[in-house]
Amino acid sequence: MATSGLLTLPTPTLGLLDPAAGPCPAPAATAGIGPAALVALADRCVQCGLCLPHCPTYALDASESESPRGRIAYIRATASGALPPTLVGDLHLDHCLGCLRCQGACPAGVDYAGLLLGARMAQAARSPLPARARRTLDWLRSAQLPWLLRAYRLLFPVLPRGLRPLPRPPAPVAASPVAGPIGSPSLAVFVGCVSSAYETTTRAALGRLLAAAGLESSIPPGQACCGAAAAHAGDASGAQSLALANRAALGEASTVICLASGCQRSLASALDGVAVVEDALVLLDRHAAALSFKDAGGLVVALHLPCTQAANAGSVAATRRLLARVPGLRVVELPDAGCCGAAGLHMLAFPDRAAALRAPLLEAFTRSGAAQLVSANIGCRLHLANALDAPGAPVRHPLDLLGDFLAGPAPAAATGHTA
Repeated sequence: MATSGLLTLPTPTLGLLDPAAGPCPAPAATAGIGPAALVALADRCVQCGLCLPHCPTYALDASESESPRGRIAYIRATASGALPPTLVGDLHLDHCLGCLRCQGACPAGVDYAGLLLGARMAQAARSPLPARARRTLDWLRSAQLPWLLRAYRLLFPVLPRGLRPLPRPPAPVAASPVAGPIGSPSLAVFVGCVSSAYETTTRAALGRLLAAAGLESSIPPGQACCGAAAAHAGDASGAQSLALANRAALGEASTVICLASGCQRSLASALDGVAVVEDALVLLDRHAAALSFKDAGGLVVALHLPCTQAANAGSVAATRRLLARVPGLRVVELPDAGCCGAAGLHMLAFPDRAAALRAPLLEAFTRSGAAQLVSANIGCRLHLANALDAPGAPVRHPLDLLGDFLAGPAPAAATGHTA
């Protein structure tokens, strides 16, 4: 069991108890992804093994059960009824990070994302989430979460290390985008769940950057968690309710700006047909000619590319180009060591495994000589900051760094605009 505390899950999660306890009840059909559909998806896998070198959990354990091929075989066997689901088999499903590196490498085009989500929905149906896991998901979708995190910030200095599963949230900062009614066409900024407290400075930096680029934005009220954590826990109804809340809150915007790479896919699915979801860095890169930056004076920063950002080549390229516009800034890109281990709630549910996956990145950061580490996903930053909890080595969003050195709008001659 993980130590109890704010936003802490028991280990293992997703309804698992003692792995030696034997088989679980037979799987039940899930919303939209029943056993037959899972078998059909699994049948696309030709068991070639080309996914194995790309899987962080296979690299960690060197076990077929911790590989995409092994998990697909287990999903197919349980969905077809050839094998009763077991707590041990389900534990291997829980260990999957959902990084989808295997899907990108698959020559047969296997929809591993659909397989994993469908299998976890079936798993949740036959083995309900433990109370603490359910409570964590409830907190993520609660309107009281900002207040809980504010209390966590105040109590952080006196809490024992075991009751500090996340870094201390920053002091609240008034964001430059103003909440309130939005017109059409419009830019709306998506806030998210834990980001509401942890990205206050980032949203303020984004507001300054957008204003310098001549863009107006707003932060509509009534937003909810993107729903990724609920979906990956097999809570299909919870994910759907969050999607509906975000459609209602953000439906009047023509474009919704997403700061966290890990939220973008779920948010885009929720707003499909309602609004375009765009990565904040991609949007700013498109308007970069309107921005000018001060000299960074030789500052060295390490750039971490989260799995969810690496899957979006446009966002990676935009990040590199934007950072390259800051004169005197030296960017050291950390090598791809596999998933950092955050993977949504994985870092809380399996802290030892998450720490082992994070270790190569920490070593690379130390060797880089960088003063700061920047990463575009909130979960990755929280996980990395837990191990780099020192004022001299902050972990930040690239937007924070760009905001630090923003000099204002570029001169009219550079942008082609007149005053």
